[in-house]
Amino acid sequence: MKILRNLFDKVEPAFKDGKLKLFWPVYEAIDTFLFTTGVKTKGDPHVRDALDLKRLMFMVVVALAPCVFMAMWNTGLQANLAMQQLGLETAPTWRAAIMDSVGYDPDNFFANLIHGALFFLPVYIVTMAVGGFWESLFCMVRKHDLSEGFLVTGLLFPLTLPPDVPLWQVAVGISFGVVIGKELFGGVGKNFLNPALTGRAYLYFAYPAYLTGTNAVWTGVDGATGATALTALAGGTPAEGMGAVDISWMDAFIGTIPGSMGETSALACLVGALILIVTGIGSWRIMVSMLIGGLGLSALLYGLGSDSNAVFSMPPHWHLVTGSFAFGLVFMATDPVSAAQTNVGRWIYGALIGVVTILVRVVNPAYPEGVMLAILFGNVFAPLIDYFVVAANIKRRAARYVA
Repeated sequence: MKILRNLFDKVEPAFKDGKLKLFWPVYEAIDTFLFTTGVKTKGDPHVRDALDLKRLMFMVVVALAPCVFMAMWNTGLQANLAMQQLGLETAPTWRAAIMDSVGYDPDNFFANLIHGALFFLPVYIVTMAVGGFWESLFCMVRKHDLSEGFLVTGLLFPLTLPPDVPLWQVAVGISFGVVIGKELFGGVGKNFLNPALTGRAYLYFAYPAYLTGTNAVWTGVDGATGATALTALAGGTPAEGMGAVDISWMDAFIGTIPGSMGETSALACLVGALILIVTGIGSWRIMVSMLIGGLGLSALLYGLGSDSNAVFSMPPHWHLVTGSFAFGLVFMATDPVSAAQTNVGRWIYGALIGVVTILVRVVNPAYPEGVMLAILFGNVFAPLIDYFVVAANIKRRAARYVA
């Protein structure tokens, strides 16, 4: 590492004040990613804390690791199961060239992991390359440092996508999320929308043939489809109820079901939630309030029932393990930039997202999800929620001192 450090020190003048000055944000981002920054605070007083922005983002990546693992393993599992059950022949693709030597046995752990990685990694690479380009371009033009925040956005975005999403759509989606959802408002810390969800929402509305329902069915192998609990229930009849769902609650909890690559496993999300809460990075208030809001409304609607809408028959505990509820609760709603900032505001913000999620899911069966739109809705109202919380606090203190 000393040789690498010396190399960076040698070329630093060219990037800092020389001919390559335009690319200083890129150099600084790579340097601070590999090494601790050499900039030190000289004045006092100041607070020393081991948790800086780089380490904070790194811990979020660590918390996402279980979801990334499930994204690859479960995607491969669903593909291998489809090929085994339907007797499909492999298409002459580059994936088949690799998998023909590995095998398509769904009972083989490594065959599932490798097959799934062949779907996930191209999406991730395109996301990082295209999104990183836009981040770097705006930083060079504005002469800002390149933030580590994109490492998280670049990992969240692929996890929200179906495994067979066209790579050109990945590039378009992450471009929209970074440019329109983030950089247009000033970049890191100034965006009021979650960039990953903004890009995902754009793809959903711009290319519904790929994203509407594709996030709820498996199409990783040509000719094979399999509905998840939400789509199966939305397409069923009230008389069938949960009988239209052919998966168990435990399968949904573990994540061995069709769906978007990183959102199927509530167990993986639970592990990530524990990491974020223990390290103090994720807001437990938002997680708990979203859970309460979602469970409360789903229990009410489940009790009311419906003669025309089968989704009313889904018990509250099923909502927690279907769709992207757990993933959105842990990683999206808790985004420190676009979420509410006050403690009271976080309770309101999380409950709002939970309620809107269930409202969209149950009342509108044509859209068997709701988490994505609910979180973006919460992002829009987060500043207003904080404003009224702060205003009420000021009013209460003023009244107390006057008395």
